[in-house]
Amino acid sequence: MEAQKNLVMGLFMFIVLVSEFGVRAWTGEIHGRVVCDVCGDSSIGPEDHVLEGAEVAVLCITKSGEVLNYQAFTNAKGIYTVAETMPESDRWDACLARPISSFHEHCTHLGDGSSGIKFSYNHLSGYSHTVKTFIYRPASVPTYCI
Repeated sequence: MEAQKNLVMGLFMFIVLVSEFGVRAWTGEIHGRVVCDVCGDSSIGPEDHVLEGAEVAVLCITKSGEVLNYQAFTNAKGIYTVAETMPESDRWDACLARPISSFHEHCTHLGDGSSGIKFSYNHLSGYSHTVKTFIYRPASVPTYCI
């Protein structure tokens, strides 16, 4: 009986110590959109469409100096998301998001200014950062755009 009492008391003390001095978790999220600029006019219009299955790389450096590399693919709405939960002391400090490839047969050329976007990540846990839209263009502009 005394051994069980000591075990319970020991577990209780362990829980108190972990909660008091334990590691605080931090969660971050990065998301963005990939679009096909069908007419290549650098503006999103009714003729343009989102790209499903486009690949995006996100590279982040943490507050502790670790480099983390993520790979994401866009969904049917052209949205990609990267999320991570880690210790608060290791949270993201700065990131670079860049498009890798588009598997759309007509829209495979990166638009101007879509080579990558660097940003600081200074959000509280549970908040997200939205990256500027990446734009792909077709190799040749359709005649209805001219």
